[in-house]
Formats: sequence, structure tokens, C-alpha cells
Amino acid sequence: MEDWAEIRRLHRAEKMPKKQIAEKLGVSRTTVYKALESAEPPKYQRAPKGSLVDAYVPQIKALLADAPRMPATVIAERIGWEHSMTILKDRIRQLRPLYTGVDPADRLVHRPGEAAQFDLWFPEPVIPLGYGQARVLPVLVMTLTFSRFLTALMIPSRQQGDLLAGMWQLVTGVGAVSKQLIWDREAAIAPKGKALPEVQAFAGTTAAKMVIAPKRDPEFKGMTERNNDYFETSFLPGRRFTSPQDFNTQISAWITEVANQRKIRSLGDKPVNVLAKDLEAMTPLPPSPPATGFSFQTRLGRDYYVRLATNDYSVDPKCIGRLVQVTGTLERVVVVCEGQVVADHQRCWASQQVITDPAHVETARVLRAEYGRIRAQRATAPGEATVAVRDLGSYDELFGLTPAPAARKEAA
Repeated sequence: MEDWAEIRRLHRAEKMPKKQIAEKLGVSRTTVYKALESAEPPKYQRAPKGSLVDAYVPQIKALLADAPRMPATVIAERIGWEHSMTILKDRIRQLRPLYTGVDPADRLVHRPGEAAQFDLWFPEPVIPLGYGQARVLPVLVMTLTFSRFLTALMIPSRQQGDLLAGMWQLVTGVGAVSKQLIWDREAAIAPKGKALPEVQAFAGTTAAKMVIAPKRDPEFKGMTERNNDYFETSFLPGRRFTSPQDFNTQISAWITEVANQRKIRSLGDKPVNVLAKDLEAMTPLPPSPPATGFSFQTRLGRDYYVRLATNDYSVDPKCIGRLVQVTGTLERVVVVCEGQVVADHQRCWASQQVITDPAHVETARVLRAEYGRIRAQRATAPGEATVAVRDLGSYDELFGLTPAPAARKEAA
């Protein structure tokens, strides 16, 4: 490298002849000629030795031409590969785009109020739920694409009712609705790439458009995907949670004080400072909220309990045999009968539990005692009509199976 630089300096700057440069530096004239002809510094390059995969390339190409998405493990089996899978996968990775094509991801320009990305994050800590139960719960995350404003909420399940209720709570927390609500193919949202009717109803009520990400395209909503990693590295470490409510309290405070206060390089500002511009272009909240949570009608049985998400909740026994309307939100389970609230419980996030209001048990005891008293009165009431009981022998006489009384006298 030093000889190459010195040769070029002596020839171009000092105007020294090539022969003198060779004598001065003690190199051959050929070396001087090559150094002056080369526009790039010299570098050592090892001659390629080839690879074990080279002999199998025609077979690999034939398989990829027939099935471009064929897994590398299947290709290895078909070609009888007995060597390292690493070098085979590297070569397949080079060859596959020749048959599948290349799908570049463009850089998106996010305009104010344009879109909000939603995703589910499953934090590793197991959350205590009471009743001796604890499990990993989903966290619904929303990111406004223009301001990068971030919100998150732990919810009881990934069922549709809870997802829509969580979305509405996050949207109302911001104070306006983005023009587009972006989701992946979550089973309760759009399992086949098309939003389910209840999800479309939510979008219609909020005057937003549901946008579903294509298959195998995480970059489509990569902003909120990266936020999930941000939670893992910056929020979770060193924290302990005693309940879902404690988790929501902690993450809400952290998002307000840290996440939305940090300066984002691509934004050039803090999300909290840009939020106003985002809100100005967003759609106002609808006058009536969309249908969220769980809602169904059922006839109350004798055990005076209704079931919601594997849990049973007691209802006023006076409604036994009547139709009741059950509504479940993230926090409450309310039962209404003919316009009157006949049960109001806190939502249980554990599973397979029985939630009982002591007042309902007392009412059932009173009604049961009253029912027993009425039955006893009916059993012993005087003046009841007596029913004549016919002698079964008269049927034998009617069909001639035994002689009539007169015939019996004559015979005697």
C-alpha cells in the first residue's frame, strides 16, 4: 500500500520518470506500471475455492422453479444433502429471489392524523389474577404514525369484545380518531385478511377505515412492532406487578413521563409536542360510542347465574325464567332485566370462577322458603275434591272375563 501511494506521488507530483521510481524504491518496472494504471489501492483477494453446494445447484433450481417457497429442510431431503445446513441455506437464500421475485418496502410518508397502528404485545411476566391464578396477558398497543404518540393497555383476553373495548379506551384517551386503523391478521380482527363485521361496525361508527396488513409483511406496521421491543428493553426490566390494574398504572405513568417525552430523531421533536398537530387533522370522537365488549341476551335459569368468558356471575333470582341482557366491559359485568339493573359485578380476569353477590343468595333463600310454604299449603288445603276410584274388577266383567253378579247368583 505504501509503495502504491509513493509511486503515484513521485510520478504525478514530482514528475519522476518510471525508471527512476523503480530504482529509487527498489521495485520492478512492472510494479510501477501496474501501480500507475490502477485507480484503486491494492488489496489481497483469495481465489474462490468453490462450495459443496455447487454440484447441487441445478437440482435446487429445479425444485425452486416448481415450488419457490419450498423450505430449505425439504430441499435438503429431496437432493440428499448430508452436509452442513448453514451453507445450503445460504445458497438457497441467494437463489430463491430468482423465482419468488423481490418485494421492496418503500419508505412511507406519514401525514398528520392519517393512521394509528395497533398490535398485541405479550410481556413475559406472569400477572397475578386472584383466586390463586396467574398468567401472561396481552397488552394492546396503539401508535399514532405521525406524532409517534404511544399508548398501551393490558386487557383480559384477545377475544373480539376485549380487543374492541381496548381500542375504544385507547382512542378516547387520545381524544380523536385517526383516519385509518391499521391491524395485522389477528384472529378476532381479520383472520382471512378482511375485517370481521363487528370490526367494520366499529370503524364505521368512528368514521375510520380499517386497513389490514398483507401476509408476512411485518414492515407494514413496523412502527408499533418496534415499540414492542422498546417496551421489552426500557419498561419491563426490574419491574414487578401485583395485578393487571397495577400493570396498567405503571405503564401509563411510564409512557406519560418517559416514552412520549423522549426526542425521536426521525421526528426531530418529542411525541407529546407534536400530538397537537396530529389531533388537529384527526376525526372527532363520534356522538355515540361503538359497540364494544360483550353483549348477549339469555333466559335466566333456576341457578340464577349467567356465564361470561368462562366465569359465572349471580343475578337477582326474582328474574328466574325471564330474559336478561348481559353486558361485559373490561371492568364490569352488568345484567339488565326490563330496564332494571339486576346484577353489577366487577369483571373477573381469572377463569372458571363463580362470582356471587350475597344479596342474591339471601333473596334466593327467601324465595325458596316462600315456595316451600306455598307447596305445603296446597298439599294440606281442606275441601279438595275427591276423585272416585273404580273397582278394576268391573273391567273384567265388561269384557266377559268374569260372570256378572246376577249370573253368579243364579249359579249359586
